[in-house]
Amino acid sequence: MNTVDAIRTRRAVKVYDPTFPLSREEKDELLQLALFAPSAFNLQHVRLVEVSDPALRAQIREVGWNQAQMTDASMLVVVCAKLDSWSQNARRVWEGAPAEVQDYMAGAIDAYYRDKPQVQRDETMRSCGLMAQTLMLAARAKGLESCPMDGFDFDAVARLIELPENHVIGLMVAIGRGTVEPKPRVGKLPFDEVVIRDRF
Repeated sequence: MNTVDAIRTRRAVKVYDPTFPLSREEKDELLQLALFAPSAFNLQHVRLVEVSDPALRAQIREVGWNQAQMTDASMLVVVCAKLDSWSQNARRVWEGAPAEVQDYMAGAIDAYYRDKPQVQRDETMRSCGLMAQTLMLAARAKGLESCPMDGFDFDAVARLIELPENHVIGLMVAIGRGTVEPKPRVGKLPFDEVVIRDRF
């Protein structure tokens, strides 16, 4: 499927075939494609928790408003991010660049994030969104359906996946073979209301 078709046909699907498997290799390919998503300063602070353990997925469903896709989809990914990646990986993610570039980027990263917890959190949320959308489009390109989710108890899921304290959860993505046709798109606002030229 080409990119334009994947964008046009991607929908949030909530009903999945629980008997449809994805192999470890197929899951890894989707995750590898997701990692091509951009991140500010190349910090790559998103962490993808691919939940395969059926018992753990059942526990997540219990704290996720009993949404069936959390257990029925072939793949469940908790999209997280490391809040302090800026202070730990600034030089690592620029390894291989000329020394003057590494020095410049390390200083720019420090100046942008240090003592700015809101900026740090905002950046992780943007990166989680970019990564999740890339993952969903990769799934659609493979003929699969997906569903982004934030309807769950974030603290409870954090405990279940043993999320480190310096990480946050952005959202979850379920991926698999849908068993029902997506409903027609409704309520789309007019293009000219949503797209602004230059200024409001």
